[in-house]
This record gives sequence, C-alpha cells and structure tokens, in this order.
Amino acid sequence: MGLGPSIQLRQSQQLVMTPQLTQAIKLLTLSNLELESVLAEEISKNPLLEMGASDESDSIGDDAPEESTAPALTDDLITEGGGEDDRPLDYDFESQALETDSFTDIAASGGDGEGFDFDRIEATATSLAEHLLEQLHGTSGRDAMLAEIIVQQIDPNGYLTASLADIAEDSGASIREVESALNLVQGLDPAGVGARGLSECLALQAKAADRYDPAMARLIDNLDLLAKGRMNDLRRICGVDHEDLADMVQELRAYDPKPGSNFASDSAEQAAPDVFVRHTRGGYSVELNGAALPRLLVNRRYYQELKTGPQDKASKAWLSECLASANWLVRALDQRARTIVKVVSEIVKTQQGFFERGAEALKPLTLRQVAEAIEMHESTVSRVTSNKYLLCDRGMFELKYFFGSGVASSEGGGEGAAAEAVKAAIRDIIDAEADVLSDDAIAALLRQRGFDCARRTVVKYRESLGIGSSVQRRRQRKIAGFG
Repeated sequence: MGLGPSIQLRQSQQLVMTPQLTQAIKLLTLSNLELESVLAEEISKNPLLEMGASDESDSIGDDAPEESTAPALTDDLITEGGGEDDRPLDYDFESQALETDSFTDIAASGGDGEGFDFDRIEATATSLAEHLLEQLHGTSGRDAMLAEIIVQQIDPNGYLTASLADIAEDSGASIREVESALNLVQGLDPAGVGARGLSECLALQAKAADRYDPAMARLIDNLDLLAKGRMNDLRRICGVDHEDLADMVQELRAYDPKPGSNFASDSAEQAAPDVFVRHTRGGYSVELNGAALPRLLVNRRYYQELKTGPQDKASKAWLSECLASANWLVRALDQRARTIVKVVSEIVKTQQGFFERGAEALKPLTLRQVAEAIEMHESTVSRVTSNKYLLCDRGMFELKYFFGSGVASSEGGGEGAAAEAVKAAIRDIIDAEADVLSDDAIAALLRQRGFDCARRTVVKYRESLGIGSSVQRRRQRKIAGFG
C-alpha cells in the first residue's frame, strides 16, 4: 500500500468548555464567602449586574416573562453548552421555590411553630488577641507598646511563639524591656497566657491561684515524671507526703493547658452554614441559608435605557454581551443553589440514622452513590460538597463528613458501618470501660455490636481519635486515682 496524502471525513463528538461553562463549574466549588468575592468582581465589570436584597424586585423589568419550567442543573448545562440566549433568568430566591420553601420565608411567616432556632448559631465571639488588647487599654508607655507586640505573637492556645530576642531585635528594645512587657501580658486574663511552654503556663496559673510554693514548683518542673506515673520519685523530689502530693496533682489537673482555646479563632469565625436541616412532622427538610446566600439581579430597566439611547454597532454588541453574561451568571447561581439542595437532600435521605441517633448510625457513602441516585456526574457532587457546611440539631458539619469508607457487618450482610460510626463506638467502649481494655478486647466488643473490625483497624481508629494505648490509659488512670 502506497504512502501519500489523502482526505478523510470523520465524525466525532466532544465537549467544548466555554468560559461560561468553566465559570458555572467553578461556582459549584466556592463557599458563600468566596462566592461573594467573585460576584463583586463580576459586578464591577458588568453594569447590568447588581447585588440585591430580598425586597429589591423592582430591579427586574416588568416585561420579563416567567419561566414555565425550572432551569436545568449543572450537568444539563454542560450537555447543552448554551448560555448565549437572552432569556430572563434573574430569579428571586424569595419568590422562586428551590426544592423546598425558602427558610427565611418559613421563619418570617411563622409556619407551624417548627421554625429553626437561630439561637443555636453562636454570635461571633471575641478573639484572644482582642480580649488581651482590651485589657491593655489605659496602659501607656513603652511597656504597653511592647505588650501589644507580644500579644500579636501569641497563638490561639495562648502561648508566645516568638523568642524574646527576636521581639527585642524587631522592636529595637532591650531584652530587659521585653521581659518587663511580657510580665505585664502574663498578668492578664486568662491566667497562663503568654507562657513559652507548658511548665510556665501551669506555673502562671498556680501563681494566680496563690498555690505556687516550692513543692508545687518542683512538681511542675518534673512533669515528665508525673506523665510516667512515678509518684514515689515525685514525693521524694517535692519533699511531701502521699496526701499532699495527691492534693497538688489534683490542683494541676484543674489548670487549663491551653488557656487561649476558649476564645474564637479566625477559622471558627469563617465557618458559616450553607444549608439548614431541620426536623419536621413529615421528616427532615433541607433549606438554604438565605442570610449567607448572595442574591444577584439583572437590572433590565437600565438595560432598556442603554438600548434605546444612541450607540454604534460596537456598543450594541457590547451591551448584548453584557446582558447574555449577566443572564448566564444569574442562571448559574440558581442552578448552584438547586444542585446543593438536591445533593444535601440525598445525603439526608441516606444518612437519616445520623440525624436521629448520632455518629454511630452513619453508613458508608461514596460520591458515586449520591451521583447515581440524583442522576448527576460524580465530579459535580464532589464540587458541591467542597467547602459547604450543614447545620442541624447535632451541630455543624462539613458535607464531606458524611462520606467515607467503612467496615463490614459482623453478620456478613447489610451495608456495614461508616468509619465515623466505628470511631464513635470505640470512644463509647473506652469511656465506659471499668478495667482498661486491650485493642483485641475492644475489637471483640465491636464484633458483638455488629462491626467486623480487626485489631489493627481498632488501633488506627483509636489513634486518630487521640486516645492512648491500654498502657497509657492505665497510667493515666493511676495518676487520676492517686490519693
């Protein structure tokens, strides 16, 4: 067969990822805070877009026809590859139902008395740095200035992370001046803040409680012996009898090794629920958090004013492009909301036992299972469950929490149990143990509960929970029961 140029016709299909499709897919992954930032950027580029409140329905033109059917989900967007049409897609989340009624509408109307309790959402708490700086108000001079610098170097647990030499070099102060400022910080509330290690933290709390005598000082200096349960050595070092040492150990156990942990951290402030799951007479309802959901409007009145004004061909093309882009973005936001509700509804349906009984009732669940149940692509489900949080009666959980592998049932049938359910069972067994149990004994008790777990699985889950081995727990029990 000879070689040479030839012409052939081939027919094939391929997905073309337009910028709009890429944007719609990206929106699925974003949290509400990230979404607000993206929308602010889009509003700055498109004069027809504006952020609206729930009562700003006049931004939508009166001549806008109503949609007779709900828009397709993101998978359908990818399939059709459209988005250039000029259909009115500026949905009002307060008037357009998603999968269920809007939560804010139910709360406002009073409903059947089963409205969500907003008191369960804690108000933003004061951070540790703010709490400390507030106590420094009214203090002036060089000590106050250096104390503020030190406060900024304290981690969320209340410990000073920078060395005094580095602080002195950066501020141009002497070591003596920095030490004086540190003493000022260490005298603030909570006791123990500004320490450079656990021993100093406990010593500061002992001083605040007026319990820092020579014997307590020696005990704090030998925390390693306390951790090993070497009580006889500690009695000899501290020069006290059995009863006095027991009182000192009990005093130490009452101190907080992380004095700053009770204050709000930046990560905690950023977390906000995207979805509410509440129990009703008919089961469980899934509702978007309207307070955190950005609402975008297309200002068609402004579009009509620009359209009727004098403009050249390039201006008309630009205006049409702005309208098409605005419509597409609003439509993509609506589809994002619908997709979130659809995915979360399937999660709630599958993991209903969790909402009724807790973590021990979690089932193994994969993205593929949810994708097949709601007839969407697995990658879409993955994007929807990223950076999204669910708030229910049991607390706030990331959507990824409900997914994971598990262990088989000890009866050889059924769906098995999720890893989180096994961890909850292990914690329950250890919390209730009269005598310290070995990992083999825990595995045997788990099999009695219906979990087919090997010893190495128990070890892995126990360590992930931060629970020590039987030897460590026996030592801790000895220390706790000392005296």
